[in-house]
Amino acid sequence: MPWMGIQDLWTFLVAVLVFLALPGPGTFTLLTATGRGGVRGGYTALAGLLVGDQILMWLALAGVAALLKANPTVFHAVQYLGAAYLVWVGISLLRTPKSEGGDAGPIRMQPGRYFQQAILVSLLNPKAILFYMAFLPLFIDPRQHQGVATFAALAGIIFVVSVAYCSLLIGAGNLARRRLIQHPRISDVLRRVAGVFLLGFGIRLGLNG
Repeated sequence: MPWMGIQDLWTFLVAVLVFLALPGPGTFTLLTATGRGGVRGGYTALAGLLVGDQILMWLALAGVAALLKANPTVFHAVQYLGAAYLVWVGISLLRTPKSEGGDAGPIRMQPGRYFQQAILVSLLNPKAILFYMAFLPLFIDPRQHQGVATFAALAGIIFVVSVAYCSLLIGAGNLARRRLIQHPRISDVLRRVAGVFLLGFGIRLGLNG
């Protein structure tokens, strides 16, 4: 029985954790701010990342709402496309050359501007809104969804899980940052683990659609 119109709730939670664990611009923004500004700097950057992320997420949800209202059949087609997109992302992560480090490079953060810079890091990620448009519809039951309440539940879950996970990163602080940057194999392993999970999620959700 879908909760709040959300199907496969536990799969959704695991998927969010996998995405958060994948090193990227947001992760390194957070760790750099923590390394330079301590816990306060880390949480300031986290606030900026969360604001930018929620803006992109609600823009994507507005598009999802329009699809649901326009034609349920089209919405189902989007769900299959979303599953295919997750499979494609998973394969891409598995095929990424070792220690490529494209998204894991040093993030320049200026003291006193962590919040503004973190928002920009989040909003200027061109893949984010496409990802949300492909990812979120996979977990919405078109027969049981409750409109804004369902969308708010999805956004709220992502917010809470993000705060919990990022708090662990902030607590680790410089230690985690040094290990990720000095030992790119850790990033490689995390990237490939995420790729396997995404590939599995895409196939499973596509078959369940």
